[in-house]
Amino acid sequence: MNRSTTLTIGFLFLISLGVIVLLANQLKTDKSLTQERTPAATEKEDGGIAYNPPSMDDIPEGPMGDAILRGRELINDTSNAIRAKASSVDDGENLVNELSCTSCHAGDGLDKDTSSLVGVAAVYPQYNGRADKILTLEDRINGCMVRSMNGQPFEEGDEDLSAMVAYLTYISEGIPTGAELEWLGKNDMKDVPIPDVENGERVFQQSCVACHASDGSGTGPNTGPALWGDGSYNDGAGMARMSKNAGFIKNNMPLGQPNSLTDQEAADLAAFILSQDRPEWQGHDKDWPKGNRPTDVMTKELRDQVKDGTINWDKVLGKNK
Repeated sequence: MNRSTTLTIGFLFLISLGVIVLLANQLKTDKSLTQERTPAATEKEDGGIAYNPPSMDDIPEGPMGDAILRGRELINDTSNAIRAKASSVDDGENLVNELSCTSCHAGDGLDKDTSSLVGVAAVYPQYNGRADKILTLEDRINGCMVRSMNGQPFEEGDEDLSAMVAYLTYISEGIPTGAELEWLGKNDMKDVPIPDVENGERVFQQSCVACHASDGSGTGPNTGPALWGDGSYNDGAGMARMSKNAGFIKNNMPLGQPNSLTDQEAADLAAFILSQDRPEWQGHDKDWPKGNRPTDVMTKELRDQVKDGTINWDKVLGKNK
């Protein structure tokens, strides 16, 4: 072997060695980053899923990160974020009411105890009896837009709809598809007491007006959302049901004092709130087409019955089955 060949082989060996070192360092770095980042979902000793959403500090850079951040903004400040893009004030008010997703799903949807959104991307698609079809996550978001937000649905392919999906997917990272999550669906009172609407009004004036105002119009979507009137959810929303409303009140209100009210007080408050005027959902006749329609949806007919004293609460709350 001549000297030239020896030098060439030696040179190639050194290059190969350098590449190996670089790859080893990169692997070490990647492993370090993986170890530093807390997994989004971990399994508990009992086999359940631990509540461990990813940090907002770990949102990736680039287009996907931008979409996640926009989605977070839309969840946190829905009304203002959407209305800001409207061509006029009237158009903005037609697109969405005065609420935000965080009006019910506290802390950007990350608060475990207040209707958390962590994991929702892992449970959709799923069957919905009210619609009698399999709903995608996009469908579910649009359902909230037309009911809870009393506005307009996003069009297919809308960047804001995609951004909300990106954010909900990010905070659901690591949760297995179809997993049973103990923190979802908590706000449902199974056995609602017969309410006293007049007492509900007294409790409201004593405990709720500081945040929600004496006329229920609220002080802001995240400080005290509108509970009735044009700025609130319509009577096709889940919160227009006595069981859902009373359950939410019991588990979350007053702010900072969850579970401080009795079931009776929560029911009284829910009945008072839901007996007030609010936007009417025009699709009641199309909901639950296969039957099993819940009786506790507080429609205009039932609100009028509360006002004229003819309401049969036993029937509404399913106590005479």
